[in-house]
Amino acid sequence: MSFGMNVLRKLIELAHERVSKDESVLRKKLRDHFELDPAALPIVEASFPEYDRPNVQVALDAMLGEGGRSHALLGLIGRDSYNRIRLGQLATATESGLFEGGPTIGPVEYKTVDLDAGQKVSCLRCGLLLVHTPERLAVLVSGSERPWDGGLTVSVMAPEREAGERFLAMLRRTMLERNVYRGKVVSLDQVDRSTIEVSFRPLREVGAGDLILPGDLLRRIERSTIRISEHARPLLSAGRHLKRGVLLHGPPGTGKTLTAMYLASRMEGRTVILLTGRSQSLIRQSCAMARFLQPATVVLEDVDLVAEDRTRPDQSCNGVLFELLNEMDGLGEDADVLFLLTTNRPDILEPALASRPGRVDLAIEVPLPDGEGRRRMFELYGRGLTLKGVDLPRWIARTEGASGAFIRELLRKAAVFAAEEGQEIVVDDRHLDDAIRELVLCGGGLTKSLLAAQKMIEGG
Repeated sequence: MSFGMNVLRKLIELAHERVSKDESVLRKKLRDHFELDPAALPIVEASFPEYDRPNVQVALDAMLGEGGRSHALLGLIGRDSYNRIRLGQLATATESGLFEGGPTIGPVEYKTVDLDAGQKVSCLRCGLLLVHTPERLAVLVSGSERPWDGGLTVSVMAPEREAGERFLAMLRRTMLERNVYRGKVVSLDQVDRSTIEVSFRPLREVGAGDLILPGDLLRRIERSTIRISEHARPLLSAGRHLKRGVLLHGPPGTGKTLTAMYLASRMEGRTVILLTGRSQSLIRQSCAMARFLQPATVVLEDVDLVAEDRTRPDQSCNGVLFELLNEMDGLGEDADVLFLLTTNRPDILEPALASRPGRVDLAIEVPLPDGEGRRRMFELYGRGLTLKGVDLPRWIARTEGASGAFIRELLRKAAVFAAEEGQEIVVDDRHLDDAIRELVLCGGGLTKSLLAAQKMIEGG
């Protein structure tokens, strides 16, 4: 019996010796770090979209720089960039496995991500953080270059699962507090089937004097947007909901987008998410970001492109429309999220969009400018130009039915004609005549229809 026990003990010692000899450097570092067999320790992980890479990095930097934490950072190299390295691999890696392309220690690689206003952040591509205090943790940041397996994974190994879960919960809280997109103007774009890119967008400074709207129209718009944000706390205390939708509709060029930019610039501290063109398909992701970063404004231009009346002939089922309706309904009433929608075609909009409070609470027409409005636009867009011998009343009458965008372009083109005559730009009636003829006659039937061009020509 004693002989048998000795043989068994010898076999166990030989097995441990063999494992020890074949143990990879990474596994040995984990074992030395925890003073335990890393293969026996629990691992918890969280996945984040690629656009959250700078938020993960900023949060990790903040967490590792406070609370007396100390850590060591190891760069990792896998078989290729397409295979995501996992923490379980490192805990069981063998030296012989390296020859089969297993992960090993390498240089620490960073990816530079551009932020707003020329700022940048260097983000860890793939690395292992060995956190020593206040509790021992191993944190792996890893990703994949596969189009169908994009995004970022943060895995945490700890002697107890709860410690890893606490670290990930703190990571999410810190990402929320220090989010690089908070209070910025951003847009989303689908790069491939699994990757969404978030881009910072410059916000044009628009003052109230740049908006020429009739009567008290601007005050009505401000009351449903800016004022609700300013009085959010007392409104919530009184049981009033904050989520709301405002629809700006009217002919092209009347200032709907300009009004949206004015509202965005006036509501400081709000995250503004712009949805135009292809990004309109990202309703769900945009609303998720708005909820996460509220107070927020979702600007959806030309909403008729995704919210056309389902009862119209040849109108098929629109999945984007259902997503928009579901997202607007799904927000909690205390969510300070503003939906700002614009359209040139309110007549074809889906009725359900405005059939329930919290979707569209206010629909406002932004009309073509009246005579007084056109006079103010000639003054506004004529700034910086020398107008000599211009019969302004005649041009105010002649541009009846024209939009503000047309008047701005009319003055720009007249300045070009004037510039061709000499170095000093002096605009007179001749240049305006040439400009309006080129805009209207060369613009074709569409220009005439949208801008009442025929009336302008005949009225000259």
